[in-house]
Amino acid sequence: MKEFGKTEYKKVIYINFELDKLMCDLFSIDFNTKRIIEGLELTHSKINTTNTLIILDEIQECPKALTSLKYFYENAPEYNIVAAGSLLGVALHENSSFPVGKVDFLDLYPLSFMEFLDAIGESNFIELLNNPKSPNIKVFKEKYIEWLKKYYYIGGMPEVVSTFLETNDFQKVRKVQENILEAYTRDFSKHISSTGKLKIDLLWESIPNQLTQENKKFVYKKNEIGSKSR
Repeated sequence: MKEFGKTEYKKVIYINFELDKLMCDLFSIDFNTKRIIEGLELTHSKINTTNTLIILDEIQECPKALTSLKYFYENAPEYNIVAAGSLLGVALHENSSFPVGKVDFLDLYPLSFMEFLDAIGESNFIELLNNPKSPNIKVFKEKYIEWLKKYYYIGGMPEVVSTFLETNDFQKVRKVQENILEAYTRDFSKHISSTGKLKIDLLWESIPNQLTQENKKFVYKKNEIGSKSR
């Protein structure tokens, strides 16, 4: 989001609700968009509606900020606002209103194999891959297999791909992957009870095993049995 703001706007106002309680207080008083903008300008800088991007990060930590998006849409649509946060955290906040129909969603996915080729500087081979009738597909078959093997190991998480490009070190790649998995696990515990976390941990840990089964459907009962056996 910061990079997008840097390249597409003259100015970026970045708020992290996990780190900035004052800003959460600002959004929590009421949904008066004029008052909120005045508060942002007091603590940050003047907001120009044509060239300023407002970033609301970790928005699940401030439910009223999430609800305020509805009122910005209705009363102050000229402001450019982008928000991000844990969907799990948003879903588990009780008594908080979600701005249905007032926000546009953007789902970000890991890099596909084509995007991976582009990231490692092999974009010329994407065009060839899109032309399966070309005889050159067979000529470069081994190259494609080599890249696909690397893609299977590295995956498409941007930070992991970036680490591979910078270091060409698979041990460092694995370390970044482990850090991301650990971060997901820690994120679970921020939003649910210890009992709920145990169940989610069981589900999370069972995913690799279930992916190796012939039946590709996720079987929840297996995890219930595992939970009881523990």
